[in-house]
Parts: sequence; C-alpha cells; structure tokens
Amino acid sequence: MGRLAVAAAVAAWAIPIAALVDSIVPDPYMDEIFHVPQAQHYCRGDFLTWDPMITTPPGLYYISLAYLASLFPGAWAIKVAEAFDPLCTTALLRSTNVIMAMVCGVLVHDLLLCIKPGIGKTKATAYAILVALYPVHWFFTFLYYTDVASLASVLAMYLSCLKKRFWVSALFGALSILFRQTNVIWMIFFAANGAIAYVQDLSLSDCLSDENSEPTDKSRTEVSDRDSKVSALGLRRRRTNHPIRKRGVVSGSTKSHTSFTEELFDIGFKIWNSKCKVLITFAPFAIVLVAFGAFIIWNGGIVLGAKEAHVVSPHFAQLLYFGLVSATALLPWHFTPGRVSDLFHWCRKNKTFSSLAMLIALGLSFVAVHLFSIAHPYLLADNRHYTFYIWRKAIQARWMMKYILIPLYVYSWFSVINILVFPDLTGKSQPRVWVVSFVFSVALVLVPAPLVEFRYYTIPLVILVLNSPVIGNGKLLALGSAYAAVDLFTLAMFLFRPFHWGHEPGTQRFMW
Repeated sequence: MGRLAVAAAVAAWAIPIAALVDSIVPDPYMDEIFHVPQAQHYCRGDFLTWDPMITTPPGLYYISLAYLASLFPGAWAIKVAEAFDPLCTTALLRSTNVIMAMVCGVLVHDLLLCIKPGIGKTKATAYAILVALYPVHWFFTFLYYTDVASLASVLAMYLSCLKKRFWVSALFGALSILFRQTNVIWMIFFAANGAIAYVQDLSLSDCLSDENSEPTDKSRTEVSDRDSKVSALGLRRRRTNHPIRKRGVVSGSTKSHTSFTEELFDIGFKIWNSKCKVLITFAPFAIVLVAFGAFIIWNGGIVLGAKEAHVVSPHFAQLLYFGLVSATALLPWHFTPGRVSDLFHWCRKNKTFSSLAMLIALGLSFVAVHLFSIAHPYLLADNRHYTFYIWRKAIQARWMMKYILIPLYVYSWFSVINILVFPDLTGKSQPRVWVVSFVFSVALVLVPAPLVEFRYYTIPLVILVLNSPVIGNGKLLALGSAYAAVDLFTLAMFLFRPFHWGHEPGTQRFMW
C-alpha cells in the first residue's frame, strides 16, 4: 500500500505540472536542445549520429525508446523509423522523467524499509514523498535531462545490493553508468560496503555454527526439552537482533572497535579469510568495472563530448559546497538549536581531538577556497541557474565573503559526519568505514567537476537522507512544506517571469 501511495502522490502533482510546462514551454529548453534531437535520431532508427556536445552516454534515449514501445506496442511491429518518429515529441520525451520520478519515490520507500526496518510504512511513505519534493530533483522531473533516471538506476542498484541480489545490482550499476559516467563511483561504494556486510554475515554464521557444534558436558546431561526450546528461541532472537541483520550493506562489525585502525584490520582480516567467496559473489561488479575501464581507454577520457568544457580539475571547493547545500537541504537534521548544542557538548567532551580536527578542517577549507575554487565559464555566463545568482550575489559579493563562509562549510561537514557516526548524539550510527568511504566517494564524484551544479549533489544527498536518523512528524512536515514552497517559486519564475522570455544572451528563463 505504501508503494501505491507514493506513486499516486508523485503522479498527482507531476502529471498536471508536466502538462502546464509543456503548454507554456513546448520547445526544447537549455540542455534539452541537445538531448531531444538526439533522442529523435534514435526514434528514427539512426543510432550512428551523435551530437558532439552531449557528454553522457545514451542511456536516457534507450529508456525513452522502451517507454514509447510500451505506450504504443503496435508501432514496434511496424518500421520503427516510420512509426516512432512522430511520437518522439518534446512533451512525450519529457514524460519519461515523470515515470522515473514515480519509480524513484517507490525505491526510496523500499530502501527506507530495508535500511530502517522499524520505521514503518507510513513514515517511509512520508520520507519518499519528501525526497520527491526535493527542489532540484522535482524541477528536472519536468525536463528531458538525465538526472531523474540516473537517480532511479542508482537507487535500484542500492536496493538490490542491500537485498544481496548482486547480479541484479551490477546490472543496474551498468545501466546507471549509461546515464552518467560518475555513477561508477556509487557502484564501487555499494559493492565495497556490500562485501563488508557479506563477510560480517559469514563471520557471524561461523560463530553461531561453532556455538551449536560445541555443547558442554552439562548440556549433554542436564538440558531438558524445555531448556532446548528456550535456547533455540534465544539463538533466533540473537540472529534477528544482531546489527548486521538489521543493517544490510551498512553493517557494523561483530565486536566493538576502539579505533578506526582496528575496524579496518578486522574487516581486512575477514575479507582475506573469505577472499574466494567474495571474489565469486562480487564478480559481476568487477565485470562492469573492467568494461568501464575499457570504455575510458577507447574514449580517451570519461566524458563523451564537449571535452574542452569538462576538463578534470582539482575543484576541492566542490566538497565544501556540497556539505553546506546538504546541511541546508536537510535543515531539521543540522541547523537546529538541539543539533548545535549536541555538537558543542561533543566538542567539550573531546577537547583535544575536536580542537585539532577543527583546526585541520579550517586550514584545509581555507586552502580549498583560496587555491581550488573554480569559476566555470558556464557558471558566469548563464543566468538560468540559481548558482549564477549565488555566485554573483553571495560568494563573489565581497572579496572576503568566500572566506567568511568557511566556518559554515566546516560546521556542515562536522554535523553530517557526527550525525552518522556517533550514536550517543543521534541514537543511530554508521560504521566508520562506511562514513569514510561515503565522503571519499562524494569527493571522487564532485572534485574533478569544474562546474558548480546542484544537480550533481542529488544522489549523495538522497543517500544521506536514507542513512540519517529518523526525525519527528513535525520537522518532516515543515521540511516538506519548505520544499513545496521553493518548488512553486521556481516553477513560477521559470514559467511566468516576463523578462526571462527574451532571446538576448543572459536573458533566458530561470532554472536550477
């Protein structure tokens, strides 16, 4: 019932708003001027023509063809070039993402039930609707971009890995790379944490087997039938309540570690002991990774087209922007008096460590902002993005402004990491290996990108939502209302602001 409620809720606003957008903006807009004609080439059966300005693989166009074939199955029986070409209108192609947005909502619902079994279907439904309302994701539901389908494929990969369907997960991983190349990082992230959970489960099974196979002398002579039943019930309870059973991919170790080094050593030892099983079980991910490496060698880089505008750059400031954007987007988790108080008390309890960590973070952030803050030409020249105004009116408003923001960047990252790691503050925790690998994955995805785009932050932000503590209904409702208000404001600016209808450079319609 929860899945149906999520899909119905997303459809209830997505379908009428998509119709409104198509009626007012019927022609391809911004990057749609590349994606729509390319999809129309595929509709005509022309799979050899490729627009050199398109940077991503053709996954979105294949999905659109499959979608059109499901809508008009009779057309598939005729010649594709003749039957499908008239159907590939901008409006119909855009509706691909409306379907993908509904799929995303259902996947978020199922992921929450898998990661947090005690959350309940009602809460999972509310969270899924919240993610569907997240402004950046919501806006691109109505345009023919790769973002919504990319998120859907990554979430499907995550869910399959949690359920230990590794072949299926690897297939979704390959599909996600066809939408956006950087999704290979998330495939590696899920596979690595899946391997950790797998060896933890193997270790637990071995321990339980040893316990069952070594009865004491007393148990041989004194245990009655009633005692045996109680013992069996206790064993089942231990299996059910063990954190590994509850966590799936993000599982902890079977023992408490006093340091990150011990945690790494324990994981490495278990993986080495089960290396053959791990290699066989996770071979599908290795196959996809090898194929991706072959593609990079053949292509001469990770980007398909417009390589001069997407040169790999040491853009370390991207990591800082992501921290602040994520903390702001998840405001009830991070920017509340209670959260500030919790962090303050943690710093007081760990004065030496927290002071040293704070100084290092501030120093590295200053270096990143001063030396590795990149203003891409697209960012400076196009006023159709929020980032254009944020850069001009905030970050570059005064020469000191970008340095004044550094404490906010540091606070945001401290809050994000703290809320994931320390159960004494939040009641929930992630293994430190999971948190470190997540931060490293975010860095690998964002740092090489020279262009500041909020769209690039959506996947890691959704992963954060899925693995953050559950918040109360009041905060959830307040955040959902704030998202809806931003959504409506963005839609109004996009559709109805008069001067954005101009055709001169720099006077185009407004968007993310």
